[in-house]
Amino acid sequence: MMFRLDGQVAVVTGGSKGIGFGMAQSLGRVGATVIIASRGKDSLIQAAEQLESEGINVAYYSVDVTKKHGVQLWIEEVIRDFGRIDILINNAGKNIRKTLLDIEEEDWDTVMDTNLKGIFFVGQAVARQMIQQEYGRMINISSIFGGIGGSHQTSYAASKGGINQLTKVWAEEMATKGVTVNAIAPGYIQTPMTEGWLSNEDRYNNIVNQTMMKRVGTLADMEGPVVFLSSEASRYITGQTIYVDGGWTAK
Repeated sequence: MMFRLDGQVAVVTGGSKGIGFGMAQSLGRVGATVIIASRGKDSLIQAAEQLESEGINVAYYSVDVTKKHGVQLWIEEVIRDFGRIDILINNAGKNIRKTLLDIEEEDWDTVMDTNLKGIFFVGQAVARQMIQQEYGRMINISSIFGGIGGSHQTSYAASKGGINQLTKVWAEEMATKGVTVNAIAPGYIQTPMTEGWLSNEDRYNNIVNQTMMKRVGTLADMEGPVVFLSSEASRYITGQTIYVDGGWTAK
């Protein structure tokens, strides 16, 4: 029962596709009411319909996490509609893969605005509510590239390293207020969104060869960590970044 989330409200940004959708699905399966958010309304409707078909209580909101005022209004609306926010999966993000010499200022700003500024805006707005209710589980989604180097990852790696540090700072600030803050750092995860990129045989083999378990991850591999960190089972864990990478970063 420590892993059940019945009666709890979970917000998942970037929750209509890929890893975000998979985590929303995982939380809903153990009883949480799931609120998914992203910019694209059509993808939100499709995701919500799929979750509802599994018996998951779901709502969706279209929001741009890079706009502070819009984020604040959205969180206020969620609180009016549901009364509280118990879990935040701070997941919205993007990547533009270019070398140091090729990346443009616009590329840098696009990635940092979504991956770091957006994480900050959503985290700040939700933290106010969690502190007020004296309970919360905040989970920021990082990446293996927050802790290791990798070519073509200048802005992405910088943003994910920033998320790891935000996680530690926020954990310190809210540790005595009933709120835990942790990060999940996935390696390469197979999703409908990454299938095309991973279909390159040389790229796929390179990833597998650097992974201890000799395979890429799946959405099912994310399920245990996100449910654990969202539940009472993790109540004495805060400020940590958990790598879900098949052993990549341990080599």
